[in-house]
Order: sequence, then structure tokens, then C-alpha cells
Amino acid sequence: MADVYPINLLLEGRLCVVVGGGAVAERKVGSLLEARATVRVVSPEVTRHLAALVGARQIEWRQAEATEADLADAFLVILATDDATLNTRLARAADAAGKLVNAVDQPEACNFHVPASIRRGPLMLTISTGGASPALARHIREELESRFGPEYGELAELLGRLRQTVDQAHRSQPERARAWERVVNSQVLDLLRDGRQAEAEALARELLAVSDES
Repeated sequence: MADVYPINLLLEGRLCVVVGGGAVAERKVGSLLEARATVRVVSPEVTRHLAALVGARQIEWRQAEATEADLADAFLVILATDDATLNTRLARAADAAGKLVNAVDQPEACNFHVPASIRRGPLMLTISTGGASPALARHIREELESRFGPEYGELAELLGRLRQTVDQAHRSQPERARAWERVVNSQVLDLLRDGRQAEAEALARELLAVSDES
């Protein structure tokens, strides 16, 4: 298995083509919509949920067997049919055309792999085995889900709100780094876990030396 390079893609407004209309394609479409991608599904049939998304004009649907021409204007391609031969042929064409392409359950046909992930607000944790074992990635994801609760997302949102004022209050990078470390090593996370958001923000501002008027 080749080594992989970790990356998070910004897909907002970019066309992503999903070939296939079953349950797997449905999950992939959901993830792409979360990333605000423009999604086109190419398949003779689609699930009821995908049809509802089409009806709501959240995705496009070309009701046909996919061909290489369907990939021409795509930024990213996901192949999620149960026809391995078709997936491989289209994956080769997409790769040759410089597209990002993932063929579900066919790691040898991909030029990128989709990691298992956990979202907590703006915080995202990803787990990848380089395509070697999706089952292991899912197992680790389940362990991390129980370890990292919603309070981590709340902390990320809080720190994001304070970022600009901290940059203004602490001009040097070492000062900013020490300020952030004071917060992440404090009781702020425990307060958020207990639902005491106002106290958590007050403590964070105190540790960051940022007033509530900032």
C-alpha cells in the first residue's frame, strides 16, 4: 500500500460527480453536501432519498449509465456502483484527465482515499488506514466518538470567536501560542462539558487577557 499525503479539501461550489444511485452513493452525496459541494449523480436509478434531494434541487441527476463524458467537468469523482469493471474503467479515465477519483471498495483504482471522520462543530478528526482496512478505521472512529464529546466542538467555536482579538492583544507568535496553551490546559473544557458556557468563556477571556468588550 502506497504512502498517502493527508489533506482537507475545500469543495464549496465545486462540481463533484457521484456515479451510482444506491445506499453507498447516498452516503457519499450526504458527505459532499455537508462540504457544500455542487453534486451531480449519474445513474439509471436512485434511492428514494436521492430522488428527494433532486426534487428539492439540492443535487443534479443524469438518469443514464455513466460514461467518460460525464466526468469531463468534474473536480472530484466518486464511483459507487456495484460494477467493478465500470468503476475501474471510469477511474482510469478520470485519473488520466487529472481528476480526483475514488472508487468505493477498490483502493487500487483510487488516487485518494476517504478517511473515517468525526465532526464536532468546526473540529474534525479523521482516521485513515490508507485503504488497507476500512473496518479498523471505523473501529477507531467509534472509540474516538466516545472520547471526544460535543464540548470539543464548543471549545473550537469559542477559540475561533476569540482568534482575532487575541491576535490584536498579543503581537508576537510566541505570546499568542502561550495564551492559547493556557486555555487548552485549563478548566475551560470541563466547564463546557458541564454546560456552563458563560463561565467557560469568561475563564477563557481571562486566560487570554481579552476583555468581554473585544
